[in-house]
Amino acid sequence: MKITIVGTGYQGLVTGTGLAEHGHQVACVDRNVDRIAMLQEGRLPIHEPGLEELLVRNLEEERLSFTTDLEKAVADCLPVFLCVGTPANEDGSADLAEICEAVRQIAAAMTGYRIIVNKSTCPPGTAATFERILRENTEHAFDIVVNPDFLREGAAVDDFLRPDRIVVGCDEVRVREIMRELYAPFLRTGRPFLAMSPVSAEMTKYATNVMLATRISLMNQLAEICDACGADITAVREGVASDDRIGPTYLFPGIGFGGSGLPKDLRACIAFGNSFACDCDLLEAVHHVNERQIERFLARILSHYGDSLPGKRLALWGVSFKPRTDDVRGAPALRLIERLRDAGASIVVYDPVAAPKIEKRFADGVRCVRKYYEALEGAHGLIIVTEWNEFRRPDYERMAALMAEKVIFDGRNIYTPKVMREMGFKYFSVGRPAV
Repeated sequence: MKITIVGTGYQGLVTGTGLAEHGHQVACVDRNVDRIAMLQEGRLPIHEPGLEELLVRNLEEERLSFTTDLEKAVADCLPVFLCVGTPANEDGSADLAEICEAVRQIAAAMTGYRIIVNKSTCPPGTAATFERILRENTEHAFDIVVNPDFLREGAAVDDFLRPDRIVVGCDEVRVREIMRELYAPFLRTGRPFLAMSPVSAEMTKYATNVMLATRISLMNQLAEICDACGADITAVREGVASDDRIGPTYLFPGIGFGGSGLPKDLRACIAFGNSFACDCDLLEAVHHVNERQIERFLARILSHYGDSLPGKRLALWGVSFKPRTDDVRGAPALRLIERLRDAGASIVVYDPVAAPKIEKRFADGVRCVRKYYEALEGAHGLIIVTEWNEFRRPDYERMAALMAEKVIFDGRNIYTPKVMREMGFKYFSVGRPAV
């Protein structure tokens, strides 16, 4: 099948390469000339494990192509996948201007019947908006499908090739079957193909991210209570996760969730609910707890150093919002760096892949290094923000010898308090007694 992908961000690139890997002819379109030139050369503008190999292989096999010519790409395909960003407005609602303009351009380029497949996260009811735009801008027949993705950055390739479910929102049975056939190779292990109405599919995406965000904020609030009463959140988590009704996923306390998905979609869902006069007090609380969590972690650092913070050198390990990605959108590290730098601290950053983005963002008071032990040289404290695997089993003796003060603020609870005590570190984590 000939397929067009509009947008070459995380979602578009993973979707396009994944479909090409299963034999489809895929043309990916983007108006960013430099990005398209890079992709045509087989170079990725993002870091996503396993994606470059798929990109290069499918370029060589001529199943995958990249272009800025939307008109040509839309003229020669059946499905057109929308993978266009929907950033947040100031009030938290989704900004649909860019994706609606893409739909207008697609309508103008259509030469016959097309299936418009929206993978972008949009408020319920957006498919109806697309239908209106298409009817106003083309005489050709079309159908609209809502096909949300559930890709996790850092594991997006595996999530696309081996999904735990496929959600398709479409009112036409014939189009549902086309989508079922398209995704059949990805569901050979018996994972479900869930067909529903477009508005239900749109809501499913929001509901999923809101549910995950709620679990994280709930654990962080429980960690706060553990801090207050002297309980250990690690033991509490194990006790809770062993309950089959709850399970272990997304129950790790930390400094709050970030990224381009959960925070944006949570706020968008609140704004959408408010537009119907729905009381979204629980969702508001989830957002509030997440905002407060980073402030509590920051307050602990500021309280420890007090008036002596100016001139202190602090090392940060990890700045991406999660491991295995270079994405710093909404990353808690950004707020930590800004606040600590403004308070007079000197910041030294190490991240395996995201450091270049920090260098571009912060000109003064922040230095990036290429090795994580290098960041510890003369440091008066270490702040662990992202739980990259290489940080989990460090040489504690080497760390102690390099640091000016043996102080660690662990925002991801990757170390054992008992070990930290034995090594002579002052150790602060989340929801566990301080050492």
